[in-house]
Amino acid sequence: MELFSAQIIALTLGFGAFAGFLAGLLGIGGGVILVPLFLWLFPLAGFPDHLIVHTAFGTSLAIIIPTAFSSMLGHRKRGNVDWHMVGWLALGGIVGAIIGSTAAAFLPGKHLKLGFGLLQFVIAYKLVFYHPHMPPERDDKPPSKQLALVGLAGGLFSAFFGIGGGIIAVPLMMIVLQLPIHLAVGNSSALIVVSSFAGTLGYVFHGLQLPETAPLSLGYVNVLVATVVAPVSMGFARLGVKLASRTSQKNLIKVFALLLVFIGAKILLSG
Repeated sequence: MELFSAQIIALTLGFGAFAGFLAGLLGIGGGVILVPLFLWLFPLAGFPDHLIVHTAFGTSLAIIIPTAFSSMLGHRKRGNVDWHMVGWLALGGIVGAIIGSTAAAFLPGKHLKLGFGLLQFVIAYKLVFYHPHMPPERDDKPPSKQLALVGLAGGLFSAFFGIGGGIIAVPLMMIVLQLPIHLAVGNSSALIVVSSFAGTLGYVFHGLQLPETAPLSLGYVNVLVATVVAPVSMGFARLGVKLASRTSQKNLIKVFALLLVFIGAKILLSG
């Protein structure tokens, strides 16, 4: 099968649309779908083995920037973004993203791939079985220090795994910061824009330090794939936002969790 056959292009765009839809619906960034897609796609493109995983992570983050931005605009229209909170979240997110992308750059790709495969199982378990007691929602704004620390955790996780970080940021905002779910998802989308941008710059910088990069790539970011997938992902992110406020997510989350288990198993077995 050639890289740019109609079948591969259709699958790539389809997964990009699904990733964008999940970004808007659940506020998770979409990288849990994009990274496995690129781990499958880049070997077909003949990328050097030692560049595949890092380029998958960096390219995923680059696509998440406009996708999360589209999701953020949708949530802002519905009053679910608090800019004061986002400012402190973003401050911590930038620091976390720099740390996360730097740590990932110095780890071998096989270790990152193993970690990502295990991460899929952890996320699936959390989505289905982890139902912590939610504290009462607060009426005042959370302390700036707490906001920055939550942003730091989300940014570090986002950049290290190339997935956006909402899977960590949203629960922390609900449990630690005691925010309502819709505000947590909206603020998470805004945080992901900043942390993904900082993380992408980190992957570009560290990738440029190598003597070679993958074809059509800037550091660890494949420009061609990011340019093709990002518009589709952005459009479906807005659709996800529209459905988020009017749809029960329980059944969707269970199906998504099963998909993550399948993807995680496939990644671990292939490694």
